[in-house]
Amino acid sequence: MEPRRSLGWPILLGVVLIGSIIALGVGWVLLSIAAALGSKNAAFYYALLGVGVALLVLVLVGVIVYLALTVKAIALSQRQSNFIDSVTHELKSPLASLKLSLQTLTRRPVPAEQQAGFHRIMLQDIERLDTLIDHLLDAAKTLQRRPRGGREVAAVEPVLRKVCEAVAQRHGIDPGRIRVEGGGDPGLAVLGRETDLEIVLRNLIDNAVKYSLPDPQVEVTVAESQRGRVKITVADNGPGIPVSQRPQIFRRFVRLGSELERSTQGTGLGLFLVKALVRQMRGRVSVRGRLPPPGTVFEVELPAA
Repeated sequence: MEPRRSLGWPILLGVVLIGSIIALGVGWVLLSIAAALGSKNAAFYYALLGVGVALLVLVLVGVIVYLALTVKAIALSQRQSNFIDSVTHELKSPLASLKLSLQTLTRRPVPAEQQAGFHRIMLQDIERLDTLIDHLLDAAKTLQRRPRGGREVAAVEPVLRKVCEAVAQRHGIDPGRIRVEGGGDPGLAVLGRETDLEIVLRNLIDNAVKYSLPDPQVEVTVAESQRGRVKITVADNGPGIPVSQRPQIFRRFVRLGSELERSTQGTGLGLFLVKALVRQMRGRVSVRGRLPPPGTVFEVELPAA
């Protein structure tokens, strides 16, 4: 995540603006006095005028910077509010379901078949809470982590296989609905931590399945380019992302649409984590529409080991 910014810079800018405004006022008074006394010291007059113009430009630049900071702060506040709504929903829904299941099991005798159904529902709710906690922990680790020396290597094939199995199990779908092409080369690896690669692939493939339900058809392609890069493509058959909204999806706490009308789970941190980790691994991530539509395609390029 983005590092938390210190208040020193806005405070310093505010002090400079206040000082510039005071200096402009004093200069204006001195110019008025000089004009009233009919001063013929042209050098003093033009020097004071030059300083005043410079201070005026400084004030205008400061106001523009403050306006940009204000707009950015408002946008971040809106995204944080959206994040709070989504996390509240992600916590409340499984907890309410768990409470109802436990109350039913404790208040009256339940046949063994129905007990198994309740246990399955409770496990799904616990898995949902576990996924939410993992997202928050991943975000916190990404925020606080410092770069480490050395060249760590992560093999693509075992990580990809592990992620595909976990995502299929989580959503209760046939693993064959996540088709992998080109990832079987055991020697194919990228520079970076294995945990980072797992988080990137897990978020992309999980989103692809989640937004393509109830009939997901996800295609994952892995290939090594001639430039010494590994290209991983994740394509789904979901509704797609409008072109105008694609630049926003990698920001913190961003989820398209209204939280009150949303049917899919999430916190708005998944794609932010993807971009942050890919950048730390010195790669790049992009998004485009699927041809033919509907669908979305995410492309990740990472340096090959």
